[in-house]
Amino acid sequence: MTVKVIQADYHNPQHARHVIELLDCYATDPMGGGEALSDFTAQNLIPELAKRPNALSILAYVDGQPAGLMNCFIGFSTFACKPLLNIHDVVVAGEYRRMGISRQLFDFAEQIARENDCCKLTLEVVTGNTTAQAAYERFGFKPYELDAQHGVAMFWEKTL
Repeated sequence: MTVKVIQADYHNPQHARHVIELLDCYATDPMGGGEALSDFTAQNLIPELAKRPNALSILAYVDGQPAGLMNCFIGFSTFACKPLLNIHDVVVAGEYRRMGISRQLFDFAEQIARENDCCKLTLEVVTGNTTAQAAYERFGFKPYELDAQHGVAMFWEKTL
């Protein structure tokens, strides 16, 4: 088994197709919401990501086949006054799980973060995804808190 991890080129049609295929794999998983990507998203995501200089996608291939994806965005920490790398989506296709693919994706993301002088990596995970949480803990992540007395941060949203 040969694993290759690369930063996707949004202008490469093969990379673009693999980003959409793997993201759809995640979307249809119960932890991704259980519904396929909309036609609008499938048709417009790559051009929209390509417009954003802070967006990057990481692809993992096993023996030349797309196996994993991580979508990230470079943000900014006001407290540290440095960039940060937010890991927005992580997926390893079912047939490639338990092969160390997610570890390689995270290692690649950390390398990119260090090259960009980022102060930290961030991500969100649903409370019911205990498998992902265990992996993230093994990779050095922990719940975010400024002060133990006030508790951990929660991820909230307001849909528009």
